[in-house]
Amino acid sequence: MTRLLRRAVGPAAFRRARRLVSDGRAEAAFPLFARAARAGITQAKYEVGRAYLEGIGVPASRREAARWLERAALDGHAEAQSWLASLYLHGLGTDAGNEESVAAGIFENQEAAQPDYDKSLAWGRRAAEAGVAEGQALLGSLLCFGPERMRDPVSGEEWYRRAAAAGSPQGALGLGILHTRRARDMAGYAEALGPIRIAAEAGLPMGQFMLGLMAERGLGMAPDLAGAAQLYRRAAAKGVRAASARLGLMLIEGRGVPPDGLEGESWLRRAAIGGDDEAAALVGDLHAGGGDLPPNHAEAAIWYRRAAEAGHATAAHALGRLHLRGSGVARDEEEAARWLCMATEKGCAGAKADLATIPLRMSGKGVDHGQVRASFARAAEAGDPVAAFNLAACLAEGLGGERDEGAALAWLRRAAERVVNAQYWYGRMLAEGRGTAPDPRAGREWIARAASAGYAEAEAALAALFVTGQGGTRDHAEALRLYRKAAERGHVGAMFAIGALYGGGHDITPDRSRAARWFLAAAERGHGRAQWMLGRYYLNGTAGVCDLAEARRWLERALGQGITEAEISLARLTQELQRARPSSFENR
Repeated sequence: MTRLLRRAVGPAAFRRARRLVSDGRAEAAFPLFARAARAGITQAKYEVGRAYLEGIGVPASRREAARWLERAALDGHAEAQSWLASLYLHGLGTDAGNEESVAAGIFENQEAAQPDYDKSLAWGRRAAEAGVAEGQALLGSLLCFGPERMRDPVSGEEWYRRAAAAGSPQGALGLGILHTRRARDMAGYAEALGPIRIAAEAGLPMGQFMLGLMAERGLGMAPDLAGAAQLYRRAAAKGVRAASARLGLMLIEGRGVPPDGLEGESWLRRAAIGGDDEAAALVGDLHAGGGDLPPNHAEAAIWYRRAAEAGHATAAHALGRLHLRGSGVARDEEEAARWLCMATEKGCAGAKADLATIPLRMSGKGVDHGQVRASFARAAEAGDPVAAFNLAACLAEGLGGERDEGAALAWLRRAAERVVNAQYWYGRMLAEGRGTAPDPRAGREWIARAASAGYAEAEAALAALFVTGQGGTRDHAEALRLYRKAAERGHVGAMFAIGALYGGGHDITPDRSRAARWFLAAAERGHGRAQWMLGRYYLNGTAGVCDLAEARRWLERALGQGITEAEISLARLTQELQRARPSSFENR
């Protein structure tokens, strides 16, 4: 197509695309926007970039989004500059998280999403200087809280002020946070209260949490426990982990709300699932008999383990004690020693006393990881397959000595004859080439063996291999069958993967209604990407139901779990609410 023809076709394509968007046919508009963008129309480049961000009319791709947004940004498009700055701040990473590829293999080497602070700063500054309020708020955040080398708190605060003055809730929140950090008395907290209240009233979940914290503690205002509980509830419903934990504690203790141990446990559980180790330890205490719930040591062990694996010392101590007594878990002095060692190293005095009761200790000394490893080695050499599996774990992770994945692989092979977990991990290591040359076919065979024994993790892993064809055949129908089996055993990732398979792009007849139901099942169990996908479905009416309130609820929960893509969808939702029509492509 000649340059002259492009000039003629481009504007016409752009106008047709906008008419399609106005008619609610945004997906059909993409090819026309792309044609107009290739013809050099700046706004079309921006719309193509946003389409790639949202996955509307084209598979979602942060890298393609960045490429087109940068073209628009270089033309001087201020909003494109702001979005580009945000993309670089959150990291481009890979595009393996969209619905067409999320069910792909678990063994692919996926690049971590690393922030590019320098590019984010450069584009954020251009957007901020062009007057984009969200760009100003982002620039304030980088200058106040970014890498030490680029910090300029004085300038950062000024950009926050400009953003807040322009009506940006994020700018107001940043300004309030700065004031709370500087506050030394009630007057200082009172200065922070105003901008934080603005952010909370604008619906920012973190603003609601911060305002709740100030109300609970009486910072800059009279203490208001009932008001704090209400604010925590709003923020927690949108996925703010810390708000869930505070609300759970208030319900259990009956502070500001009528005491309700069951609901309190539920909110603490949500915080724990989101990664709050203190909340997980508290849930463990509740089930161990520390609250209104009847004792359930098996349930307590699950939550203590979650907290202990995150480094929580008292949870590790409690878990070790459960293993010592055989309460809710198998009596296992070696496993007890492992957790008590960890708790002792973190300064838990009670754990050190409990170590003295374990026969594995040396004369006058407490057990250390080296002893645990040596004990596993002796039992493994004597033919104990469980000990062989535990020894392999020590060798693979470098616990109690040097890391040796080759030796770990050998011990896993011996354990795999009788231990299902070992079969799965032996297969994983073979497929990944850990301790040996990669052997995807053999790895798949061992994972299949563990799956045939009903091990849900292996069923889900084998299903992923059938999706990609790694190490054998590609069979999406079989993948769906295996994911269903794992989902029936409670595997949340499998529930999400079923939704992705039904969502399209696979050798499965697309069924968006079924996809939505499976995304809902995973989302209700705390799966962040399922919450994001469910929010998108409600936002776009993908499964036949457009519900902006539900879209906001799930997108905010996803964002609270760190799914940064949800921020883009929420921005579009806000635009649509303002315009009262479902358009993401209209000029602003």
